[in-house]
Amino acid sequence: MDIRALTPSYAVSPQIDPADLPAIKAAGYTTIIDNRPDGEIPPDLHTDVMRSAAEALGLAFIANPVIGGAMTMDNVTAQRAAIEAASGPVFAYCASGNRSSVVWALAHAGQMPADDLIGIPARFGYQLEHLRPTLESLAQQG
Repeated sequence: MDIRALTPSYAVSPQIDPADLPAIKAAGYTTIIDNRPDGEIPPDLHTDVMRSAAEALGLAFIANPVIGGAMTMDNVTAQRAAIEAASGPVFAYCASGNRSSVVWALAHAGQMPADDLIGIPARFGYQLEHLRPTLESLAQQG
């Protein structure tokens, strides 16, 4: 498991499995967001399995599957709502952490400068420069 803290209250990671959840909880995360569609992963990592394991540890679990190349504004809205509702730091995962970074950046358009929304994920190898026009447009829409 590779926790990549974008901010003190939001981290991303490549795919995790139920055995990683105790360490995630021990690291202080209170909410898990699954950005991975079940169709991409084996049954032992499906949403229901991960939800049961997370909730057994007292972690909140939100499924917000983001299809690569087909992210919707509903995904962005759901991610923002999950982050805002969290009682503490949020841990989001997908295949590599990229989709969880993209949906985070879009959810924070207008709340943080586009340079930060692009630059912070870049420290972990996530290249979001292509989102700049969208981030700036969303920020103007307020």
